[in-house]
Amino acid sequence: MNVLERIHSQVTGNRVVLYMKGTPQFPQCGYSATAAQALKACGLTEFLAVNVLTDPEIFYNLKDYANWPTFPQLYVDGQLVGGADIMREMYQKGELQTLLAQ
Repeated sequence: MNVLERIHSQVTGNRVVLYMKGTPQFPQCGYSATAAQALKACGLTEFLAVNVLTDPEIFYNLKDYANWPTFPQLYVDGQLVGGADIMREMYQKGELQTLLAQ
């Protein structure tokens, strides 16, 4: 399985996937911390978090998978939602909570 197939498998095999720098418990950048906190604030306790810093193949190829150049990247039901700024804005409007509650 090549890396793009592996990414696709992760994104489609899990309802919520967060590609981030670090882990939800120990984020390695402010944007990743914001993304993980937003999911936690929505009451989401189970999701696949992928630390892109420990997987160079994903780090270098995820940008091409969804044509999104930065991390973190949130996927819900196989679809790219966006990064930390989009997640923050959606959370403030109540949209992220609604999306994750479905």
